[in-house]
Parts: sequence; C-alpha cells; structure tokens
Amino acid sequence: MRVGVIDCGTNSIRLLIADIEGNNFREVTRQMEVVRLGQGVDETNQFHPDAISRTFAAVDLYAAEIARRGVEKLRFCATSATRDALNRAIFVDGVKERLGVEPEVISGEEEARLSFGGATREFNKSDAPFLVVDIGGGSTEFVLGGDSVEGAISVNIGCVRMTERHFHSDPPTADEIALARRDIKNAIDIAYANVDIKSAKTLVAVAGTATTVAAAALDLPEYDRYAIHLSHISAAQVHAISNRFISMTRAERAALGYMHPGRVDVIGAGSLVLSEIMNATGAKEFVASENDILDGMAWSLAK
Repeated sequence: MRVGVIDCGTNSIRLLIADIEGNNFREVTRQMEVVRLGQGVDETNQFHPDAISRTFAAVDLYAAEIARRGVEKLRFCATSATRDALNRAIFVDGVKERLGVEPEVISGEEEARLSFGGATREFNKSDAPFLVVDIGGGSTEFVLGGDSVEGAISVNIGCVRMTERHFHSDPPTADEIALARRDIKNAIDIAYANVDIKSAKTLVAVAGTATTVAAAALDLPEYDRYAIHLSHISAAQVHAISNRFISMTRAERAALGYMHPGRVDVIGAGSLVLSEIMNATGAKEFVASENDILDGMAWSLAK
C-alpha cells in the first residue's frame, strides 16, 4: 500500500511517501520545506498571514506530488504552533481545500507517541529503555519506553520559540543566553517531574536540530542523512557545538555546508536545548535518527 504523510510543525513542513507491505517499508520520497508557520505565535497566539501563505504554497507542491505518486492513504498532522494558534481554522480549512483531508491538530502526547514509534522501530530491544527526544520548532517531546511508550510529555522549548523569545542579538549576548538557558532548564525540570528521563539506557534524538548537531560533530562538508542516521554523538561534542553555534554570527552559520538555510537563525537555540538535555539526563551520548514522527505516521496508516 502506498501511503503519504505530512508533518507540519512550527519551523518546517515535511512529506513522506512510502510503500508498506507487512513489515516491509520502502521510502518513495521524503521532502522538506522550511515555512516557519510558527512565526510570532509564541507572542501573539495567532498565525501571521505571511506564514500561512508560505505554508499553503508548500502544501500545493505536496498535493501535486501526492497526486503524481498515486498515494492511496493520506494523513496530515499539525503540531505545536497549530495547537497554540487561536486562528487555526484558517489553516485547517486551507489544508482541507488543497488536500481533501482535514489536518489533525495532535496533542503533544500523540506527537511523542508517533515520534517514538518512528525512531525506535529499527533499534535492538536490548538497548531499551529508550528516551526519544524530538526538538521541534515550538516544543520538545520526551518519550520513554521499550516495546511501547511508558511515559511522554511535551514542553514548550522548541528552537523557534526560544529564538523568538530570547535571542535578539547577532550573536546572542551572555544575558540572552542565560535567560534562554534558565527557561530551558525549567521546562526540562517539568519534563523530569512527569517522565524519568534519567532512567533510559539509550538516548535517541530526532529532528533537524539533532541531525544538524550530528552533521557538525561528523564534520560533514554537506548534509548527508545516510551518514548522520544512527551516528553516536558524545555529550562533550554536543556542548562544544552548541557553544560554537551560539557564538557565531548568522552569516557564519549560513556558510556551513551542512546547514539548511531554514535552520540558520534557530540552530543556536535548538542546540542549547539539546545541550541542556544532555546535562539533565546525564547521557554520555545520543544516537541521531533520521526516522521520526513521519515514519511513525506512515506505519500508523499501514495498520
């Protein structure tokens, strides 16, 4: 069966089309557009008209690809920014008009469950329990489990949200960094009060922040998802890279060969979130996974 899934987050909108038969999974195409749907949502609780226009343009591209590829079943999930936006109806109606399916505005817990399913499917169960960390644009999900999810929580410390809230200088000042760090630590404390994030045997990190940090640690000349997938990145590397990203100017980050243009202005805050997670969990390393919520959504359609 050919399935199509779209994950619309705060920073990016992504498409995965795959053929699934039993336990066999064949990726047909995986695409990403950085649309920054969450522009200003943390401050205003409203979608900005420019952000809606950028997102609909990407949805139009995906609609054409879905039709061309002969997708049989389609699922569209929207996450943090859409949960927060009071004018979400304009977004929901526009997507339904373009794709013929109503986007699901999923809870942070459902987002966490889908990310966990996608990220851990190919891991050896002897490496459990897993803590899957999904650093998005608006929120970060912590999911603990083995064969299934045992605990999950979503907290509002995504890379876009932290950038808009705290980083106003280029590069950010020491005071801005300190305020962001305090905000992040407070959110991680809330997560730990609900999920035992220190009990995992394997820390798995998914999404663009983690994979970009992995690309930096691997010193890749350009982004290579096959080199990044399942790479082991030490806590010391994470801290060093986070400090480097935060101390660089926007132009310096943009010049890095592996840096996606849509991550240039938010990777500093995202890497700081990851660095503080490494500190809080005590993990000596994380495993970078290119499989995430998209893969979990695809498998959910094959049931």
